[in-house]
Amino acid sequence: MTPLPPGLDRAGPDRLLARPGVRACLAALAGPAEETRLVGGCVRDALLGRAASDLDLATTLRPETVMARARAAGLKAVPTGIEHGTVTLVVAGEPHEVTTLREDVETDGRHAVVRFGRDFSRDAERRDFTINALSLAEDGTLHDTTGGVADLAAGRVRFIGDAATRIREDALRLLRFFRFHARYGAGPPDPEGLAASVAARDSLARLSRERVRAEFLKLLLAPRALAAVATLSETGLLARITGSVGERGRLARISEGEPTSDAVTRLAALCVSSREDAERLGESLRLAKAEQAALTAYAVALATLRSRPGLDAEAVPALVADHGAAPLRTVLQAIAGEPRPLVTEAARAALDRMAADGARPVLPVTGADLVARGVPPGPAVGAGLRAARGLWLAEGCPADPAARERLVIHALAAIGRGDRREA
Repeated sequence: MTPLPPGLDRAGPDRLLARPGVRACLAALAGPAEETRLVGGCVRDALLGRAASDLDLATTLRPETVMARARAAGLKAVPTGIEHGTVTLVVAGEPHEVTTLREDVETDGRHAVVRFGRDFSRDAERRDFTINALSLAEDGTLHDTTGGVADLAAGRVRFIGDAATRIREDALRLLRFFRFHARYGAGPPDPEGLAASVAARDSLARLSRERVRAEFLKLLLAPRALAAVATLSETGLLARITGSVGERGRLARISEGEPTSDAVTRLAALCVSSREDAERLGESLRLAKAEQAALTAYAVALATLRSRPGLDAEAVPALVADHGAAPLRTVLQAIAGEPRPLVTEAARAALDRMAADGARPVLPVTGADLVARGVPPGPAVGAGLRAARGLWLAEGCPADPAARERLVIHALAAIGRGDRREA
C-alpha cells in the first residue's frame, strides 16, 4: 500500500471502491490468475476527496472475456472500443470503461500501435502524467509506480518519463499539460514539461482542430486558468492555439466576476474584439453553430458599447432589444474599468433587472397591423416596420397601447412618403 502524504483523502479510495457499480464490475471480472483495478482519473480524484464522474478500469482479461463475464453476471456490456481493448459496462445507467492492459509498440505523434499485455506497470508507463497513472486494486491497495501520489500532494503535474517523448507520442499532451496544471497544479508549471511543450509547439498544427477546441475550452474552466493562459501567452503558444495574444485582463474580469460563466463566454472575453475574430475562431477551432453565434453576439455587443461614450438607464431597453441582456452584461463585465463607455449605476441596475426577467423587448407592431390598415403585403410592410422600429428604439421601447398606435401611424406615414431612407 502506497503511504499517503498529508493533504490527500485517505478515505477517498474506500468510498470509490464502495460505489455499487464499481463493486458489481469488479465482482463480475474477478477470477483466478486475473486482476482488474480502477485506474487513472477516478483514483486521482478519490485521493483529492472528489467524486469521479469517469470510472475507468484496467484488466488483464481480454476484451471478449470481459464481455462474456459481464453478461454472465447480468451486466450490460457495450463494445465501445473493442478493437482497442475497451468495453463499457453499464450498471444502473452508469458507464464503467474497462480496458485490457496495453503496451506501446510504435507511436507517430497521433496514433499508437499497441498490443494487449498483463503488466500494470507497463500500462502505467503509457499514460501521460504521473497523477493519472495511479491504480487501485479491489482489496484497497493503491499502486503507484511513477511517483504520482507525491506529485498529487505537491500540486505538481509531471510527465511520465521523458516529457519530450511523451509529447511526440501524442501532441495533444502539450495542451493537456497546461489544462491539468490549471486544474491540479500549484505554483509554476513543471520546468521540464514546460520546456518540452514550448519546443514541441509546431506539433500543434498536426492536431485536429476539434481536439484542440475540446482541450482549450476545458482549460478555460479550470481553477487556475488565468495563470495557465498567462504562460501560454508569454511562451507564444496561445497565438498558435487561438491566433491572438489574448485579452487577459478581460478574461480575468469575466472569470472572477462571473465564476459560473461557461467556456465559450471566457473564450469570447479572451480572444474576441471584432466580428472578424469571432469568425476566425469559429473556423480555426471548429466551433459549433451555437458557440459561433455566442462569439458573434459578444463581438456585436462589444462594438456597440465601445462606440458609446456613456450608457445611462434610458438607453438600456433599446440595447437589450437589439442585443439581448446576456451579451451586454458579459461585455460590460469584461471591459469594466476601460475608458468607454462610462456606465451609470442606474444603467447597470436596469440591465440586471432585464436580465433577471429574461424578457427581450419586442416591437409591439406587426405586419398584420399594417395590412389591417390597408398596406398591401410586400416590401411596403417591411419598410413600415423598419420605420416603426427606429422610432420605438429611439423612444426606449414603449409597449403601451398609445405607443403602439403612434408607431403604426409613424409606419403608415413613412410608407406614404416612400421614405426608404428612414425606413
